[in-house]
Amino acid sequence: MVVMKFGGTSVGTATAMRQAIANIAEEKKTGAPLVVLSACSGITNQLIQIAAVAGAGNLEEAKQLVAEVREFHLDLIKELIGSEELRKEVIENIDVYLTRLERLTEGIEIVGELTERSKDRFCSFGELLSTTVFAAALNEHGVRSEWIDIRTVMITDDRYGFARPLVEICRKNTNEIIKPLLDVGTVVVTQGYIGATESGRTTTLGRGGSDLSAALFGSWLHSESIEIWTDVDGVMTTDPRMVPEARSIRVMTFSEAAELAYLGAKVLHPDTIAPAVEKNIPVYVLNTWHPSAKGTLITNDPELLKGKSHGGLVKSIAVKKAQAILNVRSNRMFGRHGFMSELFDVFERFGISVEMISTSEVSVSLTVDDAAVNESFIKELHTLGEVEIEHKVATVSVVGDNLRMSKGVAGRIFSSLCNVNLRMISQGASEINVGVVIDEGDVAAAVSALHCEFFPSDRCDAIFEKPAGS
Repeated sequence: MVVMKFGGTSVGTATAMRQAIANIAEEKKTGAPLVVLSACSGITNQLIQIAAVAGAGNLEEAKQLVAEVREFHLDLIKELIGSEELRKEVIENIDVYLTRLERLTEGIEIVGELTERSKDRFCSFGELLSTTVFAAALNEHGVRSEWIDIRTVMITDDRYGFARPLVEICRKNTNEIIKPLLDVGTVVVTQGYIGATESGRTTTLGRGGSDLSAALFGSWLHSESIEIWTDVDGVMTTDPRMVPEARSIRVMTFSEAAELAYLGAKVLHPDTIAPAVEKNIPVYVLNTWHPSAKGTLITNDPELLKGKSHGGLVKSIAVKKAQAILNVRSNRMFGRHGFMSELFDVFERFGISVEMISTSEVSVSLTVDDAAVNESFIKELHTLGEVEIEHKVATVSVVGDNLRMSKGVAGRIFSSLCNVNLRMISQGASEINVGVVIDEGDVAAAVSALHCEFFPSDRCDAIFEKPAGS
Protein backbone atom coordinates (compact mmCIF):
# COMPACT_ATOMS: atom_id res chain seq x y z
CA MET A 1 0.00 0.00 0.00
CA VAL A 2 1.17 3.49 -0.93
CA VAL A 3 0.30 6.93 0.50
CA MET A 4 -0.02 9.54 -2.27
CA LYS A 5 -0.05 13.19 -1.19
CA PHE A 6 -0.93 15.84 -3.80
CA GLY A 7 -0.10 19.49 -3.15
CA GLY A 8 -2.20 22.51 -4.06
CA THR A 9 -0.76 23.00 -7.55
CA SER A 10 -1.41 19.32 -8.31
CA VAL A 11 -5.15 19.81 -7.71
CA GLY A 12 -5.40 23.52 -8.50
CA THR A 13 -7.31 23.20 -11.79
CA ALA A 14 -9.56 20.68 -13.51
CA THR A 15 -6.67 19.75 -15.81
CA ALA A 16 -4.38 19.18 -12.83
CA MET A 17 -7.01 17.05 -11.10
CA ARG A 18 -7.40 14.91 -14.22
CA GLN A 19 -3.66 14.32 -14.28
CA ALA A 20 -3.65 13.39 -10.58
CA ILE A 21 -6.55 11.00 -11.20
CA ALA A 22 -4.57 9.34 -14.01
CA ASN A 23 -1.61 8.87 -11.66
CA ILE A 24 -3.87 7.34 -8.99
CA ALA A 25 -5.52 5.02 -11.52
CA GLU A 26 -2.07 3.77 -12.52
CA GLU A 27 -1.11 3.16 -8.89
CA LYS A 28 -4.38 1.31 -8.21
CA LYS A 29 -3.30 -1.43 -10.62
CA THR A 30 -1.03 -2.73 -7.84
CA GLY A 31 -3.20 -1.80 -4.85
CA ALA A 32 -5.53 0.91 -3.56
CA PRO A 33 -3.59 3.95 -2.30
CA LEU A 34 -4.48 6.38 0.47
CA VAL A 35 -4.79 9.79 -1.22
CA VAL A 36 -4.11 12.90 0.88
CA LEU A 37 -4.99 16.23 -0.73
CA SER A 38 -4.21 19.86 -0.04
CA ALA A 39 -6.65 22.64 -0.80
CA CYS A 40 -6.64 23.86 -4.38
CA SER A 41 -3.79 26.28 -5.03
CA GLY A 42 -4.53 29.75 -3.63
CA ILE A 43 -7.72 28.79 -1.77
CA THR A 44 -6.21 28.63 1.73
CA ASN A 45 -4.80 32.14 1.28
CA GLN A 46 -8.22 33.33 0.14
CA LEU A 47 -9.88 31.76 3.19
CA ILE A 48 -7.40 33.52 5.46
CA GLN A 49 -8.24 36.77 3.66
CA ILE A 50 -11.96 36.15 4.21
CA ALA A 51 -11.31 35.66 7.92
CA ALA A 52 -9.26 38.86 8.16
CA VAL A 53 -11.78 40.94 6.22
CA ALA A 54 -14.68 39.63 8.33
CA GLY A 55 -12.73 40.29 11.52
CA ALA A 56 -12.20 43.87 10.36
CA GLY A 57 -15.96 44.31 9.97
CA ASN A 58 -16.14 44.34 6.14
CA LEU A 59 -18.95 41.80 5.75
CA GLU A 60 -19.90 42.57 2.14
CA GLU A 61 -16.31 42.22 0.94
CA ALA A 62 -15.97 38.97 2.87
CA LYS A 63 -19.17 37.61 1.31
CA GLN A 64 -17.91 38.50 -2.15
CA LEU A 65 -14.75 36.50 -1.48
CA VAL A 66 -16.86 33.55 -0.30
CA ALA A 67 -18.84 33.79 -3.55
CA GLU A 68 -15.56 33.58 -5.50
CA VAL A 69 -14.60 30.41 -3.59
CA ARG A 70 -18.02 28.96 -4.42
CA GLU A 71 -17.73 29.85 -8.11
CA PHE A 72 -14.23 28.33 -8.33
CA HIS A 73 -15.37 24.95 -7.03
CA LEU A 74 -18.58 24.97 -9.08
CA ASP A 75 -16.45 25.47 -12.19
CA LEU A 76 -14.31 22.47 -11.19
CA ILE A 77 -17.43 20.33 -10.81
CA LYS A 78 -18.77 21.47 -14.17
CA GLU A 79 -15.52 20.51 -15.92
CA LEU A 80 -14.85 17.24 -14.11
CA ILE A 81 -18.23 15.59 -13.59
CA GLY A 82 -20.46 14.74 -16.53
CA SER A 83 -23.13 12.73 -14.74
CA GLU A 84 -26.01 15.05 -13.91
CA GLU A 85 -27.02 12.98 -10.88
CA LEU A 86 -23.50 12.89 -9.44
CA ARG A 87 -22.96 16.58 -10.22
CA LYS A 88 -26.13 17.49 -8.30
CA GLU A 89 -24.98 15.40 -5.32
CA VAL A 90 -21.53 17.01 -5.22
CA ILE A 91 -22.97 20.53 -5.49
CA GLU A 92 -25.26 19.77 -2.56
CA ASN A 93 -22.26 18.52 -0.55
CA ILE A 94 -20.10 21.59 -1.18
CA ASP A 95 -23.09 23.87 -0.51
CA VAL A 96 -23.17 22.50 3.03
CA TYR A 97 -19.58 23.67 3.59
CA LEU A 98 -20.05 26.98 1.83
CA THR A 99 -23.16 27.76 3.87
CA ARG A 100 -21.17 27.05 7.04
CA LEU A 101 -18.39 29.30 5.74
CA GLU A 102 -20.89 32.13 5.17
CA ARG A 103 -22.32 31.73 8.67
CA LEU A 104 -18.87 31.69 10.20
CA THR A 105 -18.02 34.85 8.28
CA GLU A 106 -21.15 36.57 9.59
CA GLY A 107 -20.40 35.45 13.14
CA ILE A 108 -16.85 36.81 13.06
CA GLU A 109 -18.12 40.13 11.70
CA ILE A 110 -20.66 40.37 14.54
CA VAL A 111 -18.23 39.67 17.39
CA GLY A 112 -15.44 41.65 15.70
CA GLU A 113 -12.77 39.22 16.84
CA LEU A 114 -10.81 36.53 15.03
CA THR A 115 -9.31 33.88 17.30
CA GLU A 116 -6.82 31.16 16.34
CA ARG A 117 -9.58 28.60 16.78
CA SER A 118 -11.83 30.50 14.37
CA LYS A 119 -8.97 30.88 11.89
CA ASP A 120 -8.47 27.10 11.89
CA ARG A 121 -12.15 26.66 11.12
CA PHE A 122 -11.86 29.05 8.17
CA CYS A 123 -8.79 27.26 6.81
CA SER A 124 -10.38 23.82 7.06
CA PHE A 125 -12.86 24.54 4.27
CA GLY A 126 -10.18 24.49 1.55
CA GLU A 127 -9.39 20.79 1.90
CA LEU A 128 -12.97 19.80 2.65
CA LEU A 129 -13.99 21.35 -0.67
CA SER A 130 -11.08 20.05 -2.77
CA THR A 131 -11.39 16.48 -1.50
CA THR A 132 -15.18 16.42 -1.94
CA VAL A 133 -14.85 17.40 -5.60
CA PHE A 134 -11.85 15.15 -6.21
CA ALA A 135 -13.38 11.99 -4.69
CA ALA A 136 -16.46 12.42 -6.89
CA ALA A 137 -14.28 12.99 -9.96
CA LEU A 138 -12.35 9.79 -9.19
CA ASN A 139 -15.58 7.79 -9.13
CA GLU A 140 -16.72 9.55 -12.32
CA HIS A 141 -13.53 8.31 -14.00
CA GLY A 142 -14.07 4.73 -12.89
CA VAL A 143 -11.73 4.65 -9.89
CA ARG A 144 -13.70 3.33 -6.91
CA SER A 145 -13.06 5.69 -4.02
CA GLU A 146 -14.50 6.82 -0.71
CA TRP A 147 -14.23 10.25 0.89
CA ILE A 148 -13.28 10.36 4.58
CA ASP A 149 -13.53 13.36 6.90
CA ILE A 150 -10.08 13.17 8.49
CA ARG A 151 -11.41 14.89 11.60
CA THR A 152 -12.84 11.50 12.60
CA VAL A 153 -9.31 10.04 12.43
CA MET A 154 -6.73 12.77 13.08
CA ILE A 155 -7.40 13.67 16.72
CA THR A 156 -5.09 16.40 17.98
CA ASP A 157 -4.33 18.61 20.96
CA ASP A 158 -5.88 22.08 21.08
CA ARG A 159 -2.88 24.14 19.96
CA TYR A 160 -4.86 25.88 17.23
CA GLY A 161 -2.78 26.81 14.22
CA PHE A 162 -0.09 24.27 15.08
CA ALA A 163 -1.92 21.24 16.50
CA ARG A 164 -0.14 17.92 17.02
CA PRO A 165 -1.74 14.46 16.74
CA LEU A 166 -2.58 12.30 19.74
CA VAL A 167 -0.67 9.41 18.24
CA GLU A 168 -2.23 6.38 19.94
CA ILE A 169 -5.77 7.56 19.24
CA CYS A 170 -4.90 8.42 15.63
CA ARG A 171 -3.21 5.08 15.02
CA LYS A 172 -6.26 3.22 16.36
CA ASN A 173 -8.65 5.31 14.24
CA THR A 174 -6.52 4.79 11.14
CA ASN A 175 -6.63 1.01 11.52
CA GLU A 176 -10.36 0.99 12.24
CA ILE A 177 -11.60 3.54 9.68
CA ILE A 178 -9.11 3.78 6.80
CA LYS A 179 -7.36 0.40 6.63
CA PRO A 180 -10.49 -1.76 6.08
CA LEU A 181 -11.40 0.30 3.00
CA LEU A 182 -7.90 0.01 1.54
CA ASP A 183 -7.86 -3.73 2.21
CA VAL A 184 -10.90 -4.26 -0.04
CA GLY A 185 -9.40 -2.19 -2.87
CA THR A 186 -11.15 1.14 -2.27
CA VAL A 187 -9.11 4.29 -2.79
CA VAL A 188 -9.49 6.54 0.24
CA VAL A 189 -9.48 10.31 -0.37
CA THR A 190 -8.97 12.56 2.63
CA GLN A 191 -7.50 15.81 3.92
CA GLY A 192 -4.02 16.32 5.35
CA TYR A 193 -3.91 19.82 6.83
CA ILE A 194 -6.72 19.52 9.35
CA GLY A 195 -7.76 17.51 12.39
CA ALA A 196 -10.00 17.84 15.41
CA THR A 197 -9.70 17.88 19.18
CA GLU A 198 -11.25 15.11 21.27
CA SER A 199 -14.22 17.43 21.79
CA GLY A 200 -14.65 17.82 18.01
CA ARG A 201 -13.19 21.32 17.52
CA THR A 202 -11.48 21.73 14.14
CA THR A 203 -7.70 22.25 14.22
CA THR A 204 -4.93 22.66 11.67
CA LEU A 205 -1.42 21.22 11.69
CA GLY A 206 0.21 24.36 10.29
CA ARG A 207 1.13 25.25 6.72
CA GLY A 208 2.70 22.22 5.06
CA GLY A 209 0.90 19.92 7.49
CA SER A 210 -0.41 17.74 4.66
CA ASP A 211 3.11 16.37 4.19
CA LEU A 212 3.24 15.48 7.87
CA SER A 213 -0.14 13.75 7.72
CA ALA A 214 0.92 11.71 4.71
CA ALA A 215 4.06 10.55 6.52
CA LEU A 216 2.15 9.73 9.70
CA PHE A 217 -0.43 7.67 7.82
CA GLY A 218 2.39 5.90 6.00
CA SER A 219 3.88 5.00 9.36
CA TRP A 220 0.60 3.90 10.96
CA LEU A 221 -0.39 1.82 7.93
CA HIS A 222 3.12 0.32 7.45
CA SER A 223 3.02 1.51 3.84
CA GLU A 224 5.57 0.50 1.21
CA SER A 225 6.31 4.12 0.40
CA ILE A 226 5.12 7.71 0.76
CA GLU A 227 4.76 9.74 -2.44
CA ILE A 228 4.79 13.54 -2.35
CA TRP A 229 3.43 14.78 -5.70
CA THR A 230 4.40 18.34 -6.67
CA ASP A 231 4.95 20.42 -9.80
CA VAL A 232 8.72 19.83 -10.06
CA ASP A 233 10.83 16.76 -10.85
CA GLY A 234 11.69 15.99 -7.24
CA VAL A 235 14.18 17.76 -4.98
CA MET A 236 16.46 19.91 -7.13
CA THR A 237 20.13 20.76 -6.88
CA THR A 238 18.97 24.35 -6.40
CA ASP A 239 16.03 26.60 -7.24
CA PRO A 240 15.54 26.23 -11.04
CA ARG A 241 14.18 29.78 -11.18
CA MET A 242 17.69 31.01 -10.35
CA VAL A 243 19.64 28.32 -12.17
CA PRO A 244 17.78 26.88 -15.20
CA GLU A 245 20.29 24.01 -15.34
CA ALA A 246 19.28 22.77 -11.87
CA ARG A 247 18.94 19.00 -11.85
CA SER A 248 16.77 16.54 -10.03
CA ILE A 249 18.54 14.70 -7.21
CA ARG A 250 17.92 10.99 -7.73
CA VAL A 251 18.64 9.72 -4.21
CA MET A 252 19.37 11.40 -0.89
CA THR A 253 19.37 10.56 2.80
CA PHE A 254 16.71 11.58 5.30
CA SER A 255 19.22 13.82 7.08
CA GLU A 256 20.08 15.64 3.85
CA ALA A 257 16.39 16.15 3.07
CA ALA A 258 15.64 17.43 6.57
CA GLU A 259 18.58 19.84 6.42
CA LEU A 260 17.45 21.16 3.03
CA ALA A 261 13.90 21.65 4.28
CA TYR A 262 15.14 23.59 7.31
CA LEU A 263 17.49 25.69 5.20
CA GLY A 264 14.83 26.90 2.80
CA ALA A 265 14.03 24.21 0.20
CA LYS A 266 10.32 24.49 -0.62
CA VAL A 267 9.54 20.93 -1.70
CA LEU A 268 9.31 19.22 1.67
CA HIS A 269 7.95 20.16 5.06
CA PRO A 270 10.60 19.40 7.73
CA ASP A 271 8.20 17.36 9.89
CA THR A 272 7.59 14.97 6.99
CA ILE A 273 10.92 13.30 7.60
CA ALA A 274 10.48 12.15 11.22
CA PRO A 275 7.68 9.54 10.83
CA ALA A 276 9.34 8.12 7.72
CA VAL A 277 12.71 7.84 9.46
CA GLU A 278 11.13 6.02 12.40
CA LYS A 279 9.90 3.20 10.13
CA ASN A 280 12.50 3.70 7.37
CA ILE A 281 9.75 4.14 4.80
CA PRO A 282 11.10 5.47 1.50
CA VAL A 283 9.74 8.88 0.48
CA TYR A 284 9.43 9.73 -3.22
CA VAL A 285 9.12 13.33 -4.40
CA LEU A 286 7.47 13.17 -7.83
CA ASN A 287 6.13 15.46 -10.54
CA THR A 288 2.38 15.21 -11.09
CA TRP A 289 2.80 16.33 -14.70
CA HIS A 290 5.66 13.93 -15.49
CA PRO A 291 4.81 10.73 -13.61
CA SER A 292 7.33 8.75 -15.65
CA ALA A 293 10.19 10.93 -14.35
CA LYS A 294 12.22 9.27 -11.60
CA GLY A 295 11.89 12.16 -9.17
CA THR A 296 13.81 11.93 -5.88
CA LEU A 297 14.02 8.98 -3.53
CA ILE A 298 14.69 9.84 0.13
CA THR A 299 15.86 6.88 2.18
CA ASN A 300 18.41 5.59 4.66
CA ASP A 301 18.46 2.14 3.10
CA PRO A 302 22.15 1.53 2.19
CA GLU A 303 21.18 -0.72 -0.71
CA LEU A 304 18.96 1.95 -2.28
CA LEU A 305 21.59 4.62 -1.69
CA LYS A 306 24.47 2.60 -3.08
CA GLY A 307 25.93 4.07 -6.26
CA LYS A 308 22.98 6.37 -6.89
CA SER A 309 24.04 9.68 -5.33
CA HIS A 310 23.97 12.50 -7.87
CA GLY A 311 26.68 15.12 -7.96
CA GLY A 312 29.14 13.53 -5.50
CA LEU A 313 29.26 14.78 -1.93
CA VAL A 314 27.24 17.95 -2.52
CA LYS A 315 23.54 17.30 -3.10
CA SER A 316 21.94 20.71 -3.19
CA ILE A 317 22.31 24.45 -2.61
CA ALA A 318 19.57 25.98 -0.45
CA VAL A 319 18.70 29.65 -0.05
CA LYS A 320 16.76 31.46 2.63
CA LYS A 321 16.09 35.15 1.96
CA ALA A 322 14.60 37.90 4.15
CA GLN A 323 17.12 37.31 6.94
CA ALA A 324 18.90 39.74 9.28
CA ILE A 325 22.28 39.54 10.99
CA LEU A 326 22.44 40.52 14.65
CA ASN A 327 25.94 41.31 15.92
CA VAL A 328 26.09 41.41 19.72
CA ARG A 329 29.36 42.63 21.28
CA SER A 330 30.10 42.53 25.00
CA ASN A 331 33.25 42.40 27.15
CA ARG A 332 31.21 40.27 29.56
CA MET A 333 31.79 37.36 27.19
CA PHE A 334 35.55 37.32 27.69
CA GLY A 335 36.57 34.37 29.87
CA ARG A 336 33.22 34.19 31.65
CA HIS A 337 30.46 31.60 31.62
CA GLY A 338 26.71 32.23 31.45
CA PHE A 339 26.62 34.96 28.81
CA MET A 340 25.30 32.71 26.04
CA SER A 341 22.59 31.43 28.35
CA GLU A 342 21.47 35.00 29.02
CA LEU A 343 21.57 35.81 25.33
CA PHE A 344 19.47 32.86 24.25
CA ASP A 345 17.05 33.47 27.08
CA VAL A 346 16.12 36.71 25.29
CA PHE A 347 15.45 34.80 22.07
CA GLU A 348 13.36 32.29 24.02
CA ARG A 349 11.22 34.98 25.65
CA PHE A 350 10.49 36.65 22.32
CA GLY A 351 9.96 33.36 20.49
CA ILE A 352 12.63 34.09 17.88
CA SER A 353 14.50 31.24 16.19
CA VAL A 354 18.20 31.51 15.37
CA GLU A 355 19.19 30.25 11.93
CA MET A 356 23.02 30.52 11.93
CA ILE A 357 25.53 31.49 14.60
CA SER A 358 29.20 32.46 14.70
CA THR A 359 31.18 33.53 17.79
CA SER A 360 34.47 35.18 18.79
CA GLU A 361 35.95 36.13 22.18
CA VAL A 362 33.74 39.19 22.68
CA SER A 363 31.01 39.00 20.03
CA VAL A 364 28.26 36.78 18.69
CA SER A 365 26.75 37.01 15.22
CA LEU A 366 23.40 35.37 14.53
CA THR A 367 20.91 35.30 11.69
CA VAL A 368 17.16 35.47 12.25
CA ASP A 369 14.04 36.02 10.17
CA ASP A 370 14.08 39.74 9.34
CA ALA A 371 10.35 40.06 10.06
CA ALA A 372 10.91 38.85 13.64
CA VAL A 373 13.16 41.77 14.56
CA ASN A 374 11.28 44.39 16.55
CA GLU A 375 12.07 47.34 18.79
CA SER A 376 11.31 45.57 22.09
CA PHE A 377 13.51 42.62 21.19
CA ILE A 378 16.45 44.83 20.20
CA LYS A 379 16.03 46.94 23.35
CA GLU A 380 16.32 43.77 25.45
CA LEU A 381 19.46 42.70 23.58
CA HIS A 382 21.01 46.09 24.33
CA THR A 383 21.02 45.18 28.03
CA LEU A 384 23.66 42.56 27.18
CA GLY A 385 25.94 44.69 24.99
CA GLU A 386 26.25 46.66 21.76
CA VAL A 387 23.88 45.51 19.02
CA GLU A 388 24.32 46.02 15.30
CA ILE A 389 21.65 44.95 12.78
CA GLU A 390 22.18 44.17 9.09
CA HIS A 391 18.95 43.78 7.14
CA LYS A 392 18.24 42.26 3.71
CA VAL A 393 20.70 39.40 3.85
CA ALA A 394 20.29 35.77 2.80
CA THR A 395 21.74 32.44 3.90
CA VAL A 396 23.18 30.21 1.19
CA SER A 397 23.88 26.65 2.32
CA VAL A 398 25.71 23.82 0.59
CA VAL A 399 24.29 20.48 1.74
CA GLY A 400 25.70 16.97 1.39
CA ASP A 401 26.81 13.97 3.43
CA ASN A 402 30.09 14.28 5.37
CA LEU A 403 31.12 17.67 3.98
CA ARG A 404 33.18 18.41 7.08
CA MET A 405 35.20 15.20 6.67
CA SER A 406 35.88 15.71 2.96
CA LYS A 407 39.14 17.40 2.00
CA GLY A 408 38.95 20.31 -0.39
CA VAL A 409 35.19 20.86 -0.38
CA ALA A 410 35.32 23.99 1.81
CA GLY A 411 38.09 25.38 -0.39
CA ARG A 412 35.98 24.84 -3.51
CA ILE A 413 33.00 26.57 -1.86
CA PHE A 414 34.91 29.69 -0.87
CA SER A 415 36.94 29.79 -4.08
CA SER A 416 33.77 29.83 -6.16
CA LEU A 417 32.47 32.73 -4.02
CA CYS A 418 35.60 34.84 -4.46
CA ASN A 419 33.61 37.68 -6.07
CA VAL A 420 30.92 37.74 -3.36
CA ASN A 421 31.18 39.57 -0.04
CA LEU A 422 30.66 37.00 2.72
CA ARG A 423 29.09 38.54 5.83
CA MET A 424 29.15 35.38 7.93
CA ILE A 425 30.33 31.76 7.68
CA SER A 426 28.85 28.79 9.54
CA GLN A 427 29.75 25.11 9.56
CA GLY A 428 26.64 23.06 10.37
CA ALA A 429 26.94 20.85 13.44
CA SER A 430 25.30 18.03 11.48
CA GLU A 431 28.41 17.69 9.25
CA ILE A 432 26.27 18.02 6.12
CA ASN A 433 25.91 21.78 5.83
CA VAL A 434 28.30 24.63 5.12
CA GLY A 435 26.55 28.00 5.08
CA VAL A 436 27.38 31.60 4.31
CA VAL A 437 25.46 34.85 4.73
CA ILE A 438 25.50 37.36 1.90
CA ASP A 439 23.58 40.42 0.71
CA GLU A 440 20.28 39.50 -0.93
CA GLY A 441 21.44 41.23 -4.10
CA ASP A 442 24.32 38.74 -4.44
CA VAL A 443 22.20 35.59 -4.14
CA ALA A 444 21.77 34.87 -7.85
CA ALA A 445 25.49 35.25 -8.58
CA ALA A 446 26.52 33.17 -5.56
CA VAL A 447 24.14 30.31 -6.26
CA SER A 448 25.07 30.25 -9.95
CA ALA A 449 28.78 30.12 -9.09
CA LEU A 450 28.32 27.33 -6.53
CA HIS A 451 26.14 25.33 -8.90
CA CYS A 452 28.71 25.60 -11.67
CA GLU A 453 31.41 24.43 -9.25
CA PHE A 454 29.61 21.32 -8.09
CA PHE A 455 27.23 20.63 -10.99
CA PRO A 456 29.11 21.85 -14.10
CA SER A 457 27.30 22.31 -17.40
CA ASP A 458 27.98 23.80 -20.84
CA ARG A 459 26.43 27.06 -19.64
CA CYS A 460 29.05 27.25 -16.89
CA ASP A 461 31.84 27.03 -19.46
CA ALA A 462 30.31 29.97 -21.33
CA ILE A 463 29.80 32.07 -18.20
CA PHE A 464 33.26 31.53 -16.75
CA GLU A 465 35.24 31.32 -19.99
CA LYS A 466 38.49 33.22 -19.66
CA PRO A 467 39.19 36.03 -22.13
CA ALA A 468 41.64 35.20 -24.89
CA GLY A 469 45.28 35.74 -23.85
CA SER A 470 44.57 35.63 -20.13
